[in-house]
Amino acid sequence: MFRSLVGVFLVSAIAFPAAAQEQLKVGIIGLDTSHAIAFTKELNSETAAADVAGCPVIAVYPKGSPDIESSVSRVPDYTVQIEKLGVKIVGSIDELLKQVDCVCLETNDGRPHLEQALPVFQAGKPVFIDKPVAGTLADAIAIYKAAAKYNCPMFSSSSLRYGKGAQELRSGALGKILGCDAYSPCSLEPTHPDLYWYGIHGCETLFTVMGPGCESVTRVSTPDFDLAVGKWKDGRIGTFRGIRSKGGSAYGGTAFGEKGVREIGSYGGYRPLIVEIVKFFKTKKSPIDPAETLDLYAFMEAADESKRKGGAPATIEEVMKKAEGEAEKRLAALGVK
Repeated sequence: MFRSLVGVFLVSAIAFPAAAQEQLKVGIIGLDTSHAIAFTKELNSETAAADVAGCPVIAVYPKGSPDIESSVSRVPDYTVQIEKLGVKIVGSIDELLKQVDCVCLETNDGRPHLEQALPVFQAGKPVFIDKPVAGTLADAIAIYKAAAKYNCPMFSSSSLRYGKGAQELRSGALGKILGCDAYSPCSLEPTHPDLYWYGIHGCETLFTVMGPGCESVTRVSTPDFDLAVGKWKDGRIGTFRGIRSKGGSAYGGTAFGEKGVREIGSYGGYRPLIVEIVKFFKTKKSPIDPAETLDLYAFMEAADESKRKGGAPATIEEVMKKAEGEAEKRLAALGVK
């Protein structure tokens, strides 16, 4: 009897630490976006559902954008908020990496993402990089090249990719997609390509429904609106309408498929994306092909190039070729070869 009880205690002593080790500690880089607070509340909830459980945020390195006022001004209040959620503030990315298993790079400004992501890649910590993945197409390419070099799992996405309607269409609700018109708010930030800052949401919806393979982009732009028309290699057409006028801003679109026409549906909140992030942290497998994400950012860069050309078409090939050369220079300057 005594030996049986000892065996039970020994099994329990072994089992409980093992269960505890299943928990993945999450760190956040950048505290200049509401996403950091929203994600932490969901992940750290005492009543977290099984699909987001086991990945609490335990530490944050708050420094984000160096000079975008709308971002910089948020940090003090968000620091207070996240400390109230029981999360530790640390003084450097290196200090953060010593304490966590995986990372959410949440800096609202895409420009520092490459430099912020490199130590994470080098440490081999799976990382989700919030939109925009970078502040230029060259940096976006460099980020994916560096992640591959260090064999570090990563992915990036807007939460709009995981809206219910967009995912149903991606999964074949209308059969083969023949075309798509997507729209979203599209406020501008002078430090970023026009569509990277907020138009990324509607563009992500467009690519979720259409998939990769865009060949060229033609853009019409006015102070209140943008219209980027993409021609896919198989002859399909997909459009993004960016809205800056008051009263008309929303998320959504229309998909055209073999089985009919259907509205994509409205924004579904952060939770579906958080579920994918947790799944990614646990499996270390990206839910999105890197080539598709780069195709998406090339689409937005080609839209800028078309604007520079006065509305003439710009090809994905031309913007990618230019950006790939710049990406190699960026990596070399940072000591990554």
